[in-house]
Amino acid sequence: MSFMVNLALGLLFGIGLVVSGMSDPAKVLNFLDLFGTWDPSLAFVMGGAVITAFAGYRVVFRRPKPLAGASFHVPNSSAIDRRIIVGPAIFGIGWGLGGFCPGPALTAIALGAAGTYAFLPMMFLGMWLARIATARPVAAA
Repeated sequence: MSFMVNLALGLLFGIGLVVSGMSDPAKVLNFLDLFGTWDPSLAFVMGGAVITAFAGYRVVFRRPKPLAGASFHVPNSSAIDRRIIVGPAIFGIGWGLGGFCPGPALTAIALGAAGTYAFLPMMFLGMWLARIATARPVAAA
């Protein structure tokens, strides 16, 4: 049952990305080009997402556990460390250069955007390298 709920929600999320234009790298890059062909429409998309997430968190965390899981998976720490600074910085640089972030890049496969096929292997390579870089050595017994 949990798989079906997650699949349905993922499909809804993907449809929202396509409808909002977030899976179009040109639209995203125009949003980031403040002194050129600036397109402010994605600010409304992001604002709507923030409002929806804020309301959703307020409703969901009133429950003792999620509908489709045994427990909530939330961070245990709120410390600002190197990983919290470097990770988003790399993400932002990639978003600014490619016009994609992971969710929209995956939905853009269905749209056949040529840049997607160059972006996705690099995204997966970056994820793999991040896992290697953050792996903690196992202590010898």
